[in-house]
Amino acid sequence: MTKILKPEEREQLLARHRKEREKHTCDRIKAVLAYDDGYSYSEIARILLLDDATIKRHIDGYLHHQKLSIENGGSVSKLTEEEAQKLLSHLNEIIYLYVKDICLYVEKTYKKVYSISGMRKWLLKNDFGYKKPHGVPAKADKLKQEAFIETYTALKAASKVDEPIYFGDSVHPQHQTQAAYGWIKKGVRKAVKMTACQKRVNIIGAINVATHQVVYQQADWVNFDSLKTFTIHLCAANPQAKTIHLVLDNAGYHKSKEFTEFIKTTKIKIHYLPPYSPNLNPIERLWKVMREQVMYNQYYQKFSEFTKSLLNFFENIDAHKAILKTRITDNFQRLTFA
Repeated sequence: MTKILKPEEREQLLARHRKEREKHTCDRIKAVLAYDDGYSYSEIARILLLDDATIKRHIDGYLHHQKLSIENGGSVSKLTEEEAQKLLSHLNEIIYLYVKDICLYVEKTYKKVYSISGMRKWLLKNDFGYKKPHGVPAKADKLKQEAFIETYTALKAASKVDEPIYFGDSVHPQHQTQAAYGWIKKGVRKAVKMTACQKRVNIIGAINVATHQVVYQQADWVNFDSLKTFTIHLCAANPQAKTIHLVLDNAGYHKSKEFTEFIKTTKIKIHYLPPYSPNLNPIERLWKVMREQVMYNQYYQKFSEFTKSLLNFFENIDAHKAILKTRITDNFQRLTFA
C-alpha cells in the first residue's frame, strides 16, 4: 500500500500523540498512523475497539481536512429540516440492522457525516427504537378481517351461557431446542445444548377466551379421524352446552366433506377465519405461551422427555391461568403493514 504520510508529517503526528491528552484525538492519530503502515479499516477498528465506518471517517477527515480534533463535540454537519424529514420517510420504509449503515446512507445521500453515537442519539430523539418488526401474511385481506371481527362481535353478543365459543387449531412442536432472549450476565457467552431431532408432537386444541378453558388431544396425525375424535372430546368437555361455536382456519382437513358432514351430527357449529389470518386466532398465543414454558432455552435429550413436558403443560394448564388471562383475549391484532 502506498504511504499516505511524508516522513516529517509522520514524526509530527507521533510527537503530537505523545503530548495529546484527549483520548478521541489520540485514536484519530493512531488510526492515521496505522493506515499509513498498511493496516485495513477493519484491522484498525478491531485494534482500537471502534467500527469500520468511524475509522474511515477519521482517516478521510485527516486526508482531506487535516482534522484530528473533535469540533463542537459531535458530528461534522447536521441534517436540514427537509433532509431530516426525507430520512424519516426513508427509515419508515427500510429497516436497517446497523446504525453504521444509516450513517453511510446519510453520508452518501446528503453528504453529511454522523458518528455512530451521534446517529444513535438522533434516532432516539426521533422516537426510533431497536426492535423486531411483526410479521404480517402478505396475502391477508384487511377488509375480510374487519368483516370477521364484526361478525364475531355480533356472535359473542348474541351467544348465551350455554353457547360457548372456542378457537381451535393444531400445533406441531418439534423436538429441537429453541434459543431465545433471556437475562445473561454481561461478558458471558451463554451456551445452550441443541438437538438435531426432527420428530414432532401433534396436538389439536381449542380455547374458550371467556373462561380460558383449554381442551386438547395428542394425535399421531391431524386428519379426519383425529379431528372427529377431538370434536367428540370437545363436546364431552362441555356437557351443558346447547351449541358449541368452534372457530377454525381454512386448512383442508377443516373443510373436508367428511369433516363438515360429521359436524352436522354434533352440537358444534363451525365458523371459519378469513384466509391468512393467524392474528385473528387467539389460540396462536396459547401456542406461544407453551413454547415459552416448555421449549425456549430448554434441552431434552430424549424425545419421550420432550413429549412428556409438552403434555404436562396442558395437563396442568390451570397453573398458567394467570398468564392466559393476561395474554389471551379476543382483542384482535388489526392487520397493518405500517
